[in-house]
Amino acid sequence: MNQDSQILSVKEKIGYSLGDFAANLVFQTLVTYLAFFYTDIYGLETSDASAIILVVGLIAAFGFNPIIGTLSDRTTSRWGKFRPWILYTSLPLGVVALLAFSTPDFEYKGKVIYAAVTYTLLLLLYAANNLPYSALSGVITGNMGDRNSLSSYRFVAVMFAQFFVQVFMLPIIETAGGGDKAQGIEIVMTWLAVIGTLMLLITFFTTRERIIPKPEQKSSVMEDLSDLFKSRPWLIMLTLTTLIFITLAMKGGSYVYYFKNYVDKERLTNFISPILDILSGIGINFFGADPLSAGFGLFNAGGIIFMIFGIGLSKGLADKYGKRDIFNLFLFASTLFILVFYFFAANSVELMFAAQISHGFFYGITIPILWAMIADVADYSEWKNNRRATAIIFSAMMVGLKGGLTIGSFLLTSILGAYGYITKEGAEASGIANELITQPESAIEGTRMLVSIYPSIPFLIGCGILFFYKINKNMEIQIEKELKQRRAQ
Repeated sequence: MNQDSQILSVKEKIGYSLGDFAANLVFQTLVTYLAFFYTDIYGLETSDASAIILVVGLIAAFGFNPIIGTLSDRTTSRWGKFRPWILYTSLPLGVVALLAFSTPDFEYKGKVIYAAVTYTLLLLLYAANNLPYSALSGVITGNMGDRNSLSSYRFVAVMFAQFFVQVFMLPIIETAGGGDKAQGIEIVMTWLAVIGTLMLLITFFTTRERIIPKPEQKSSVMEDLSDLFKSRPWLIMLTLTTLIFITLAMKGGSYVYYFKNYVDKERLTNFISPILDILSGIGINFFGADPLSAGFGLFNAGGIIFMIFGIGLSKGLADKYGKRDIFNLFLFASTLFILVFYFFAANSVELMFAAQISHGFFYGITIPILWAMIADVADYSEWKNNRRATAIIFSAMMVGLKGGLTIGSFLLTSILGAYGYITKEGAEASGIANELITQPESAIEGTRMLVSIYPSIPFLIGCGILFFYKINKNMEIQIEKELKQRRAQ
């Protein structure tokens, strides 16, 4: 480790956080709209959408991420190991994100091929950009307190990106396309590509890598992998990350179907009208005239705003009580407010919004802690093995993220298909206009299950396995102290 100060400036924390803002313009779009885009805008059957999401996602999770992790850990440049990857993938990632949400006028088979190719390229470039970006948090500072602070900055930026995608994106798509969602999403994704590229470049120019492996450290890929599979904390965090993103993908992607097909439109309109009037009075008119897209946006807004409040409390709680215990407590609390959705009637709009706000607040406390815990696992590996392999550890976590996203999105489309959901392609084959589709009761029941019972299961399993994670507050202090002494030598 070099001898520069391990205390980060506010400028560097903000600069680093903008990289996650950019990444989440892509990631949150995948979580929230990918399944809906494939089935209701692009026109794929649920079976084909499921196959693309599963096959490409698993290739990305178990192929792209380990390769990128191995290569970036062995990258040597005047900018460090990880920052060059952020620089060189920023523009290609933006371009491919736009292509993946475009709707070229192909025959059905051509549509399937185009979707598979563009989704593959998107996940490849996302891995090549976001994995080194995530690993950068493990070498930007060795100070545990500043690492917790960096995570909080980072995930406030994540919340801003999530806020835009989940709150404003659907109304803006409606407005930009004049009711044509296909045209609207291409316009929106063009702007997101430009903004995301600029944010990633700012991250590159404002950050530094401070923790540098000892020159004599040499290890093979097999040695790195052996260290991983002998590490119980790493195995637990890999499993936990996978479970969390299964839930996020399943739940996040289901809400748009839930509002479109289940929530009582008249009650929703009556509930949101006063809120829209207040917002209009202060010049906020992003929600458009469609009550469903406006209600969907406000629903997500409530959860995200209170999620940000939760993130604000995260560092203080983690510093005082330790990451593990705080994460477990509030992950369990947030799960309860997912489960209750199953019991809401279609006209229980007020309760839906209240549950979403409560879930957002409790889950928000856990968000920065997850990635800080993964950085702690990198420290734990160095402490135990006297070798540091930051990117391979983060790449393994990205396997969990991508694997969880893939499995959750696959389950979403597969469960919808199993419950008899009628897609745009299926409606057209039956001679029914897309806007006149009425979903069967079985599909509506499947949608209710997808926002409540099904996504609660992975979270509850995650709470259980954390009892076997041994890096508590006392061990955090011990690891930080001993590594600091070693690095000083």
